This record gives sequence, structure tokens and C-alpha cells, in this order.
Amino acid sequence: MIDDIQAAIPLGFLLSFMIGPVFFVLLETSATKGFRAGVSFDVGVIIADIVFLIIAYFSSFQLLENLSNQPGLFVFGGMILLVYGIVLFLKKAGKKASFKATKGNYLSLLVKGFLLNFINIGVLAFWLGLIIVVGPSLDNNPNRILVFFGTVIAVYFTTDLLKIILAKQLKKYLTKERVVLIKKGLGLILVACGIVLIIKGFLPKEEFNIKEGIERISE
Repeated sequence: MIDDIQAAIPLGFLLSFMIGPVFFVLLETSATKGFRAGVSFDVGVIIADIVFLIIAYFSSFQLLENLSNQPGLFVFGGMILLVYGIVLFLKKAGKKASFKATKGNYLSLLVKGFLLNFINIGVLAFWLGLIIVVGPSLDNNPNRILVFFGTVIAVYFTTDLLKIILAKQLKKYLTKERVVLIKKGLGLILVACGIVLIIKGFLPKEEFNIKEGIERISE
């Protein structure tokens, strides 16, 4: 069990620094709204990952292959990111936001984090592939799998907390103009991520072969 935990720690740390829309929105939320807001958003992201893991564990390799045959899922998720990014980029600056500590605000951020992660079907494909690759090395033992992926999520979340704390330190340097620039930059990043997902949806099957990708990882 100790070996499984030690093997999971580096993976959890690396996952926290995977560049994607969630990474940048987490930093922006923490820097502009504070620590609790960042944690609320990140909890939503983690819940989505746990849901994906549960789906992946109780699924099969057939589901993974089916994902590659459903380009519409990638296009759908990509369109949502694209529209959200455009709206964020074009949104005009308003009065300085006052983020009061209310359950409603934090709950909305939690839902936002969940949905932003959940619409990316590539995340589900990633967890499915990881379980298929790692499972045999854990003897497909449910307890070992739970310990391994539980450690991955725990390290992932702990590293995110450190990122949130560091991003929060920037809050005092954020003027209204800088916040606008950050949001516009974030909008462009989300647009780019959306376009990448849409392109994946239109790639020929042989150019987006999940099975071959997993085999390369396992080698």
C-alpha cells in the first residue's frame, strides 16, 4: 500500500499543473475573489473528477473506444468553452465587484468548477485510459485502486490549495484595468481550448485513436 501511495504522489502533483481551462480559471478566481472562492471552485472541479473516476471504474474499455466514435461530444464541449470564452472576452468592465462571503456565491462557484470540468469529455477519456493502464499494475484490486486514485486526488487538491494561496497574494496588485485584462486573456485561453476540442471532434478516427495512445503510454 505504501508503494501505491508513493507512486500516486508524483502523478497527483503533475495533474495539478496540466494546462487547461480549469487551471487558468482557478488562478483567476483565486486572484480576483480570494482563497475561499478559489477553494469553492476547486471543490467543484474535484467532484467532477471523482464522478469521472467512478464512471471510468465501472465502465470498460469498450466505453473508451466509443468515445472516439462520438466526435459530437468533443464538439459540444468545445462549443460551450468557445462561447463562454467569447462572452468573457467581450464582457465590459463594470463596477468593482464586491464578493461577499455567502453560501450562494460559493455554491455557484462550486457548480461552475464542476461544469467547466465535466463538459470536457477528454477528462473522462483520460481517467478511463489511466485506469486501464494502471489497473493491471495494481492487480485490479479494488482496495489498491481506491488507495492509488484517492492519493492522486488528495495530492492534486493539496497542490491546488498552494496555487490558490499564491494566486491570492496577487489580489492586492489587481487594479480594475488589470482585472479586465486578466479576464480578456482568460477568455482567449478558453476560446483556444474550445477550438482544440472542436478540432478533435472533426479529426479522422485514425488521427485520434485512443487505444493506440494508451498503448504508447503503457510502453
